[in-house]
Amino acid sequence: MNIKYLHTMVRVLDLEKSIAFYKLLGLEETRRNDFEAGRFTLVFMSPPGQNNAHVELTYNWDGDDGLPSDGRHFGHLAYAVRDIYAMCQHLMDNGVTINRPPRDGRMAFVRSPDNISIELLQMDDPLPKAEPWASMENTGHW
Repeated sequence: MNIKYLHTMVRVLDLEKSIAFYKLLGLEETRRNDFEAGRFTLVFMSPPGQNNAHVELTYNWDGDDGLPSDGRHFGHLAYAVRDIYAMCQHLMDNGVTINRPPRDGRMAFVRSPDNISIELLQMDDPLPKAEPWASMENTGHW
C-alpha cells in the first residue's frame, strides 16, 4: 500500500499573526478556504515550489478558549534551511525568540505564536561553529 503525505494541521488563535510567522520562515500561502457553516478558516502554507509540504493553519472564528486540551500531542514541524545562522538572525530581527540556538551549526528550535515547536535543520553538512550562536543559551522550552 502506498501512502502520501498531505499536511500537518495546527490550530491557531491569531490567524494573521501566525501567517506572518510562517512567512518569516519562508513559507507562502498556497490555499485558503473559509467555511461559513462551520465558522472556521483553513490556510495552507508551503515552502516555495514544495506544494506537497503543507502546514494547515486552522482558525476557528469564534475562538478556541485556548488550544485543545484533549490529550492530542504535537511534536514539531521540521524544515531544512540553506543557512541556519542567517535564518535564525532573520527570525530574531523580527522578534522571534530562538529557543534552542544553532550552537552546533546544524539545528535550532523556535516556537510559533501558538507555541508550536519548529525545528530548523541545516541543509547538507553543519556550518562551522560561530558566535554568537556557539555560546548562546537555550531560552524556554523547545
